[in-house]
Amino acid sequence: MQLPGLNTKILGRNASYYQEIDSTQSEIWRQYEKEIPNGTLIIADRQTKGQGTHGRVWHTDEPNNIAFSFLIKTNCKIEETEGLTIEIAKVIVGIMKEKYGVLLDIKEPNDIVYKGKKIGGILTQSKVVGEKIKCLVIGIGLNTMQEKFAEEIKDIATSIKKEFNIEIDRNEFIAEFCNRFEKLPMGGANGDGPCWQEEC
Repeated sequence: MQLPGLNTKILGRNASYYQEIDSTQSEIWRQYEKEIPNGTLIIADRQTKGQGTHGRVWHTDEPNNIAFSFLIKTNCKIEETEGLTIEIAKVIVGIMKEKYGVLLDIKEPNDIVYKGKKIGGILTQSKVVGEKIKCLVIGIGLNTMQEKFAEEIKDIATSIKKEFNIEIDRNEFIAEFCNRFEKLPMGGANGDGPCWQEEC
């Protein structure tokens, strides 16, 4: 699939969409074993076993919520990726504010919240060899269209639709995220560019 408005060199150029999948994060890891391209992106409508942090389940029950994972192949030193999850959260919050007028907060280390209720989360996993990170697999879930929540999370979770009564175009949001994320000034030999753009 092609994302509208995508202006990246790497991220999202190889993208796949699934109506239903166990987990976008799991699918990236499965494909990683087959030498998939750097920047590969997996998007899904529904996840039956979506992954959250600490082994929790991330619920993606209704279509048009935002659920995607992407692969970054890298030779980064471990310390070069410190703070990456917060930088991702800042990108998400920035897009919501600037494009949609939605003001969200970051609850460290990896949650996007509104008035204390969780709207989104970020899961960062890595494969480390020696002192180098060989790849990062980053998953992002955002409740944009969800209006009904499972009993166990209905008091602690909410959505953009429920709180602001607006609709977020999923593909446009993901394209904008990719455009901004690829420009983050992290890592690199001189600290002047994303270390994940280096050849592996």
